[in-house]
Amino acid sequence: MPEARSYDPAKDFIDTQDYDQREITELLDLIALLKDADKDGACPELLKDVSLGMIFEEPSTRTRVSFEVAMVKLGGHALYLRPGEIHMGARESIYDTAKVLSRMCDVIEARTLKHDTCVELARWSDVPVINGLTDVNHPTQAICDIFTMREKLGDLAGKTCVFVGDRTNVCSSTLWIATMFGMNVVHAAPPAYQAPAEWVAEAQRNVDRYGGSVTVTDDVRDAVRIADVVYTDLWWWVDQEDEIPERRAAFMPDYQVSAELMSRTPEHCIFMHCLPASRNVEVTDEVIDGPRSVVFDQAENRLHAEKGILVWRTYPRVAHDASPEIRAFHRGAAESFLASAGWDRIHPPSAPSAGTPTEVPS
Repeated sequence: MPEARSYDPAKDFIDTQDYDQREITELLDLIALLKDADKDGACPELLKDVSLGMIFEEPSTRTRVSFEVAMVKLGGHALYLRPGEIHMGARESIYDTAKVLSRMCDVIEARTLKHDTCVELARWSDVPVINGLTDVNHPTQAICDIFTMREKLGDLAGKTCVFVGDRTNVCSSTLWIATMFGMNVVHAAPPAYQAPAEWVAEAQRNVDRYGGSVTVTDDVRDAVRIADVVYTDLWWWVDQEDEIPERRAAFMPDYQVSAELMSRTPEHCIFMHCLPASRNVEVTDEVIDGPRSVVFDQAENRLHAEKGILVWRTYPRVAHDASPEIRAFHRGAAESFLASAGWDRIHPPSAPSAGTPTEVPS
């Protein structure tokens, strides 16, 4: 295997921290354009005939559906490589997997259990790799979330997002993307489940550049008093099932987003959740189904976010529509070959042959 090289943020989409506010704002503006077009039933086929390979090391609803539908709406095709279906990292190296998929697909989405797997895949891939979730971050969700916040709240500078609960990959992504837009971001959790220092330091770098603030606290009731957004996520995930009693005891009832907790927020405050949700665990039915909840608008925006990210990373790299002359040339070449082999006597062509080509049109 050749010596490793780092992934290229101009090619791949692995971490929102690889970009600045201007670049992410351009992406959000593109997403808005594509969402407007979609609502008019006129999504432009910017990725016509483009193929997306989707690697999943664990099941997914929103990530799989949003990417697959996004590719169809953009005129392309998505191939779902379900958990355990390919040999990446087991019977086949990540390098070999990356090189093979690069020859067959125009772009790759990867939802991997370990962040290093996604990074290594991007290092060796010759086509863009999009991080569909790792144990470190969830950048496509982050783009969806900041897009949703901007839709609902307008200018985000100075507004406050309170993330309540465990230090999940969505928590890290929220800390980083919200501070990039000058927001005040608070992680409210019991001390054992608070964001680690390196996450906070990464967010602080954004604060130093764009304003806002980043805070970690265990006083959730005080934190939500000035919240414009209250955001929560699951209290446990895959392979944490043996910790459920301990986690439930640590978070319940203080960190459950209930009607009582939301009553402490300003009236305009919205509720967000990346889903899936454990109803009546980290959030009550009354809140998630209530008038301040935007979770299903947020879930829909995953589709529009994936369209924007796919176009942003892939459109400049793929060949676009061939001219009618080039298409006629290649059709003619293929039909002439099949005719010379006697294929047309068994299956007559439905339309006249374009003839035997002599040279490729300029």
